[in-house]
Amino acid sequence: MAVPQRRISKTRKRLRRTHFKLNVTGLVTCPHCGAMIKAHHVCPKCGYYAGKAVILDGKLVKEEKPAAAKKPAKKAAKKEEK
Repeated sequence: MAVPQRRISKTRKRLRRTHFKLNVTGLVTCPHCGAMIKAHHVCPKCGYYAGKAVILDGKLVKEEKPAAAKKPAKKAAKKEEK
């Protein structure tokens, strides 16, 4: 078992541990209400994400997409030309 030959001084020990710390990263301000939130997450205070209301009154808001117009089939168009 390895045993230190000499005692490590307080200064040397503390200098070594200066980089061993926790840091808060990825916090940004919400553009809608100004609260500090995690980047790329819905704001828990106002419920907005990317300028759109995602959560209102505790319920998820679903946007309905308009139905895309169907294009005529290519096979049918070729048969009509002949």
